[in-house]
Amino acid sequence: MSDSAVTSVRCRVYRAPVTTGVAMSFGALDYRVMFLVEVAFDDGTVSTGETWVNFPSWGWQERIATITEGVAPLLIGRRFTDTAAVRELLLSSLMRVARQWGAMGPVYQAISAIDQAFWIRAANQRGVALSALLSDAPLSEIPVYGSSLGPSGVVESAERCLEIGLTAAKVKLGFGRARDEENLTSARRVLGDDFRLFGDANQGWSTVEAVAMAPLLRDFGVEWIEEPVIGDAPKHLDEVFCETGIPIATGENLYGADAFGDYLALPGVAIVQPDVGKVGGITEYQRVVEAARETHTLVAPHLYNGAHSTAISIQLAAANPTTPWLEWDIRQNPVREPVDHLLTPAGSVTVPQGPGVGVEIDLSHLSAHLVHLSEEAQ
Repeated sequence: MSDSAVTSVRCRVYRAPVTTGVAMSFGALDYRVMFLVEVAFDDGTVSTGETWVNFPSWGWQERIATITEGVAPLLIGRRFTDTAAVRELLLSSLMRVARQWGAMGPVYQAISAIDQAFWIRAANQRGVALSALLSDAPLSEIPVYGSSLGPSGVVESAERCLEIGLTAAKVKLGFGRARDEENLTSARRVLGDDFRLFGDANQGWSTVEAVAMAPLLRDFGVEWIEEPVIGDAPKHLDEVFCETGIPIATGENLYGADAFGDYLALPGVAIVQPDVGKVGGITEYQRVVEAARETHTLVAPHLYNGAHSTAISIQLAAANPTTPWLEWDIRQNPVREPVDHLLTPAGSVTVPQGPGVGVEIDLSHLSAHLVHLSEEAQ
């Protein structure tokens, strides 16, 4: 990158109320939140990243302080010519504080947005899409699977999957055996026998419960189960796979690429799911991709965010030949709507080819959901 100095680091938050309900085994979302971090430079340009703040409900408020008081003072006035220098500065300056705080997640999530912004800046300066910066042969289209079938409205969600041309979907589990069986029955009845089904327990089961659920999952043709066990410890995942033979997906709650090592070593972990808004940004995401190639493990980005994270995740998926599909939450998500037009009738997303994230993201229609922040944060 050119060595323009950082002049400001600003936060912009959009919170749109959820009217259709979005629940996991551990809690529900009342709002869809998009937390943007805008890094401005003395050449007049601004580059944007998105950090993950879905949980807890007050997470966006914590992130303002972390960005404005923890991250911004480290960047303002400095010049950077490559993304590695940004990563090293933030990690070396903030990780010891994060350990004392017990907040590795929030700090990595904050760093994720900054790292994204610098990578997007690099792509913009070269006049290429992020996927072309990362790969010599990026894909132009990526299959998607529908996410968030359940715990309520499964029939309607399954019908929505068919309406938009999907051929695979993930059912939310971990709500008790009877409810899970009812939802799997409804999903399979609507979607048909040829439709691919996956499962996600959001760490809702003990090891014993996960093993006990295996026959039911097999009966409904569930191909893999995501985060089946409370705590997501590698040894417990290994136990579940050894007892059931059902492939496992995990990784959305891991921070930094190094944390993936023990999981990639497990034969039962077939898919890792780094979230570019949590793992440490594009730098750490790409490190996960490289490590996963060594073990022939698929990489499918976790995606439950707003328009910017979606656009970046599409670019990352296009740059990685071991990504079989992209997660696409089919429930109401106003903060993702600016890029919803990238979804095709064929159950895929088009990879936009413009500079940076590939597409202009117009947020003007979300102005009613913009949170008014203090002058320091803005």
